[in-house]
Amino acid sequence: MSYCIENNDEDKGSELKTAMNLLEQLGNIDIYVFDQLLKGRISPGMRILDAGCGKGRNLVYLLRSGYDVFAVDQSEEAIGVVRRLGQQLAPAWSDERARVETLENMSFANDSFDFIISNAVLHFAENEEHFLRMILELWRVLKPGGFLFIRLASSIGMESSVKPLGNERYRLPDGSTRFLVNESMMMNMTESLRGMLFEPIKTVHVAGQRCMSNWCIQKPKQA
Repeated sequence: MSYCIENNDEDKGSELKTAMNLLEQLGNIDIYVFDQLLKGRISPGMRILDAGCGKGRNLVYLLRSGYDVFAVDQSEEAIGVVRRLGQQLAPAWSDERARVETLENMSFANDSFDFIISNAVLHFAENEEHFLRMILELWRVLKPGGFLFIRLASSIGMESSVKPLGNERYRLPDGSTRFLVNESMMMNMTESLRGMLFEPIKTVHVAGQRCMSNWCIQKPKQA
């Protein structure tokens, strides 16, 4: 005996409603940022910075859920969108929380944040010096014991497929130009900062066209 279960229009409508509810609650959050939420590393009471926030794809859930959120981006248009999101979703929001600033020159005080998100930003560095300035500035505003979550393009596993252009910048098979790190660079920088990895470096290859690495560093509780 065999059974066949077919979705009727009511089932499909329910599934669509569920998907829409999830989209409303989560926005277009990056799956790896969502993973940090699921693991409890981003938790209520923390002060959070989205450094290079774009138009706020990773902020919708945090704003809606009452997290203590700040954001920076060099794009005035992007910050305008984030400010409107904050006004709509967070009762305690003030526009000074979202600032038009570069990552290498932020106006926050030292040791300001418990968790910093830098998602798909640092690979736009102009050269190694620019990259280091951004990293050091992120480290400066991170509290002792705080977490720095970085997702960026790397050359790991694609060394023979990327074309060097100088200053650690490369042309990728997908046609884009990026500043690329490798595992040695990330490990050496982690050691130089006296930080520790709170997760192993993880790299995802995208159809042989590019690869993205997660670099997760915790600042020592006592510098």
